[in-house]
Amino acid sequence: MKFNTIIWDLDGTLMDTLQDLMNSVNYALDKHGMPVRTYKEIRSFVGNGVKRLLELSVPDGLNNPSFEEVFADFKTHYIVHCQDQTGLYEGIADTLKVLKARGIRMAVVSNKLQSGVTELFESQVRTVGKEDTICLKDYIEVAIGERPEMARKPAPDMVNKAFEEMGIDKQDAVYIGDSEVDLATARNSGLPCISVLWGFRDQVFLKEQGAQIFVEKPQQIIDYTKIL
Repeated sequence: MKFNTIIWDLDGTLMDTLQDLMNSVNYALDKHGMPVRTYKEIRSFVGNGVKRLLELSVPDGLNNPSFEEVFADFKTHYIVHCQDQTGLYEGIADTLKVLKARGIRMAVVSNKLQSGVTELFESQVRTVGKEDTICLKDYIEVAIGERPEMARKPAPDMVNKAFEEMGIDKQDAVYIGDSEVDLATARNSGLPCISVLWGFRDQVFLKEQGAQIFVEKPQQIIDYTKIL
């Protein structure tokens, strides 16, 4: 398999966002006198958008009369604090630079709210544990987040929108993600999927969900690319 276009997932694939997500969830829960969630719980809840994350985190979910207030407080907190501890995974920055130099075209498709995606896409972001920063939009052309008018992943709508905005078709494209949602999104979009093993799901679970192609380090993705 060789490709020249990549559709990236964001959380758990390009960036480790889990600590900031947990902090914002727990800020909102604590503000409303609700029990906070553990890192392990938040890790298992992510992947289907922040509303689903809050639905799983709030006692009784959508049936809780305070749900919308908690959700609003989460969003307000997260947009301010989404980069407190969030950063690129080790090796991602260098990999993006090589891919861009090879002429590989790239987009991000995320179930994160569009405001959060845009904030991370247009800001200088660091690799976790390092000071050097890059701006994702210097390497990735398009960033699609959750929007009211568009179905979330695993529906193919966001992926199709990315191709539309790039002005290209799906030929020689691949989807790269870390979760069962990403596998389903790739399948629904008619794309092969590479599953990363540094994200929010482990290999045993991903295999159970049908994953067949795995990478342990970002640099391995370069081996699958076509030189244009």
